[in-house]
Amino acid sequence: MADAEDRRRVIETVRDRVTPDAAERAAMRDAVAALTARVEAELDSLSVDADIVQVGSTARGTWLAGDRDIDLFVRFPPSIERDTLERYGLEIGNAVLPDGHEEYAEHPYVTGEFEGFDVDLVPCYDVDDGASLQSAVDRTPHHNAYLRERIDDDLASEVRVFKQFLKGIGAYGSDLRTRGFSGYLAELLVLEAGGFEALLESAADWHPPVAFDPEAHGSTDHDDPLVVVDPTDADRNVAAVCAAENVARLQHYARAFLDAPSEGLFEPRSPEPLDADAVRAHIERRGTVPVAIVFDAPDLVDDQLYPQLEKSLSGVRDALDRRGFGPIRATTFADDRAVLFVELAHRSLPAIERHDGPPVHVRQHAEGFFEAYAGQADDAETAPYGPFLAGDRYVVERQRDFTDAVDFLESEELFGVGLGAQIETALEDDYAVLVGEEVAELAPAFGSSLATYFDPRP
Repeated sequence: MADAEDRRRVIETVRDRVTPDAAERAAMRDAVAALTARVEAELDSLSVDADIVQVGSTARGTWLAGDRDIDLFVRFPPSIERDTLERYGLEIGNAVLPDGHEEYAEHPYVTGEFEGFDVDLVPCYDVDDGASLQSAVDRTPHHNAYLRERIDDDLASEVRVFKQFLKGIGAYGSDLRTRGFSGYLAELLVLEAGGFEALLESAADWHPPVAFDPEAHGSTDHDDPLVVVDPTDADRNVAAVCAAENVARLQHYARAFLDAPSEGLFEPRSPEPLDADAVRAHIERRGTVPVAIVFDAPDLVDDQLYPQLEKSLSGVRDALDRRGFGPIRATTFADDRAVLFVELAHRSLPAIERHDGPPVHVRQHAEGFFEAYAGQADDAETAPYGPFLAGDRYVVERQRDFTDAVDFLESEELFGVGLGAQIETALEDDYAVLVGEEVAELAPAFGSSLATYFDPRP
């Protein structure tokens, strides 16, 4: 365990670096005031009873130096119809941010730039509490109010250090590509532990599933590795999106920091992109058979695209595994093109595979198995070897459907593996299968992703 003074030195260095200075804070305040005045003017012209609330890390003083995000929510009465709320929200957003554009989550909102800040203007309902939602974003102002009452300047400073730590280890963000720690979750965890260092000491010894219930709602029964009951909504786990891998990642690097504190742990890893020759060298060294299904990425936002890519990757990997090609590791990445990348132990397999049946004493199943395969004995080319006995059970050695992994990936059978709906549509349009050293062709577009793959870290 490292000396406490070494830890404090690193923490203070990081704290100084991630704390917004007076000029940045003033610029933020001025921008928020100007935007608020614009929104209020639009509300007056609409003669609607609504107000504006700033939410998120900039509202709570927990944003990192250099972050330029302002989130303003326009709260409407619950009595307003949903389509009216959406219409008002877009009218106000487009008037306040005339050069912005519309985005769509559960309902539309406007995002744009103002005086160097990235601004989201989001309509929501002014509900009594986080459990009385009419839309998913309605709870956000309640999150904001809860934390503003409890996070003082000292604790905000601890939050910023933790957020930078999460960024450094690659676990910050609740988007469905990262599946890590949201800003709200990070703030609740620091609040629960009382500070950054205390949180790492706690996390280093977690034995998932781990549950925290800040307001003692008594509703910690969630099937997740990390449970943090939302103080404003007893039925919600704030950490539901956080993958087990990211919980483990936090534990690993918490121990690493406590043992050997380093500023490097707070810096995101950016591996040097691999060129084609480097990719080929890794393939030769490993002696494996990488295969890559390459296709045009569907026009989806990441939160829609990556769950479909992950589902498709899982289906492809499992199908290759069931057929005996021995997947070692798999990943997916996307830009304009998307890739399902699976590294195999074998490309080619023998013409036959062993298939174990039931024990002979399980009469009904055993007789059914025997009769099914014994009845195929007349077809000389595809007949199984057996059934015969291995110990107390029937066994056959039967013909494989595919002896070559690429043949399977290029066949219609690929579309029966459980692909994401829009990934399947994209593959039906066109796709290519790269195998072995051919995957080096991916290096110009995906050199950084391949560098991360071939140099894996916790």
